[in-house]
Amino acid sequence: MPRIQFELPEQFTFSTEIQIYISHVNQGGHLDNAQLLTLVSEARVRFFQALGYREAGVEGLSIVVGDIVAQYKSEGFHGETMRVEMVPADFNKYGFDIVFRMTEKDSGREVARGKLGVVFTDRETRKVALVPDRFKERIAAL
Repeated sequence: MPRIQFELPEQFTFSTEIQIYISHVNQGGHLDNAQLLTLVSEARVRFFQALGYREAGVEGLSIVVGDIVAQYKSEGFHGETMRVEMVPADFNKYGFDIVFRMTEKDSGREVARGKLGVVFTDRETRKVALVPDRFKERIAAL
């Protein structure tokens, strides 16, 4: 299988810092692949919080992650602080992608990159819902 090739945007509109804890490290001594998703998920929660939302309450709707693609660029190690940058991209009628880049804070070494596909859902019907106009306005203000 060929490696995933993933181009990053020139700018990111959000960033946060997250430390790699011992529980994020596997037997190989580096960031575990499942734990990468944990760190990216934490950054995603912070992204929505920075916009004034909780994930369970975005203009009356919930969000779900429909897919994720990630590409490792280097190893991450216990005690390192990761800078996770994000930017919304590729809006469609029901959601959008959150493109991310994870770098080690002190050296700037890129650890991983990728994107999450986010879909809005109605909490009561549990069906997909249109991206709220107010949310689009907040994103445009970034």
